[in-house]
Amino acid sequence: MHMFRLNHVPIAFTICPFSHAESQTMDELEFGIVDQSPIRQGGTVQQALQETVILAQVAEKLGYHRYWVAEHHNSGGFAGTAPEILVGQIASQTNSIIVGSGGVMLSHYSAFKVAETFSVLQSFYPNRIELGIGRAPGSDQDTARALAYPKEIADIQAFPQQVTDLVGFLSGTLPDEHVFSHIKSQPGPPPLSMPGIWLLGSSDYSARLAAILGLPFSFADFFGTAAEHGPLVAELYRQMFRPSGYLTSPKFNVALQVICAETSEEAEFIASSRDISRINTLRGIRGPMISPEEASSIKLTPSELQHLEQVNEHSIRGSQDTVKDQILEAARVYQTADVSVVTNCYYFEDRLRSFELIAEAFDLPKKLPATLEAETDL
Repeated sequence: MHMFRLNHVPIAFTICPFSHAESQTMDELEFGIVDQSPIRQGGTVQQALQETVILAQVAEKLGYHRYWVAEHHNSGGFAGTAPEILVGQIASQTNSIIVGSGGVMLSHYSAFKVAETFSVLQSFYPNRIELGIGRAPGSDQDTARALAYPKEIADIQAFPQQVTDLVGFLSGTLPDEHVFSHIKSQPGPPPLSMPGIWLLGSSDYSARLAAILGLPFSFADFFGTAAEHGPLVAELYRQMFRPSGYLTSPKFNVALQVICAETSEEAEFIASSRDISRINTLRGIRGPMISPEEASSIKLTPSELQHLEQVNEHSIRGSQDTVKDQILEAARVYQTADVSVVTNCYYFEDRLRSFELIAEAFDLPKKLPATLEAETDL
């Protein structure tokens, strides 16, 4: 058993015996997508969810490696309230792409329940399920209370213990002195039912926790507010990393805000919808994404323009060549070949085209549909 302290809270954990070796090199980038399932003005939540499944199917054919779905509650702008259900739906509608949560907001839930939910998913779709874990609430305080009701909101200080408990339940390695050491997560047994585990975050807090526990870490550069110190967080994670039975060397992913279009002017126009969504968040306004036609005509105050300039400083938007160069530069700065893109647009076709252009730019290995593969093998 090992001990560490985070924010002065002592955490006990046991290294689990299932090794996920790091295999990344900088020679060739590996691409994933983080889908927040944006809702457009005039559209519906159902439409946003259906588009997420369609985009995952397209992403698989284009050669993307993984597809993660986000968790938001009472946001008005994002449809993904239950990533565990979306993960199962996407996995059932695809063949080989890795599907996961980006991520489950663990503070709302029982670590045991999350462990069993993702064990079931992994049992149906072996070696295709990833469990990304987030610390942020993904909601406001009233919504967080509604999620916990009739219980109280969990103390955020308990998050490190929740993560270690989750890993312990999934791997069957809770310490003997743990109050729930006699309880086994089903379906089991590990490692057959153990999904890939990632810790997600935009600060050094989650990076430190991931490093100390020997877990993979994904940095949310796309938040914009934390991108400036992102490379430092990545380096801190690598320096603090302790090899575990789960992972023998650091495994780092960066999620970037990217919009790729035929021209830089078109990309800026498309991105105006996302820009106004950010400003509306600043104004305390919740709601679906407005069209770029409407967004580009809105006059902003000097302070709002300054805010956009700050949060978009590391946002990647432009033509295919521009986007490729900026993604390569981000990969170099973060020293990782594992990159995910977040692309929120009003029009479904613009999101789809952005994914296509990125796949073309990096010559991702296209995959035939399963039926065509079977015919080809005959």
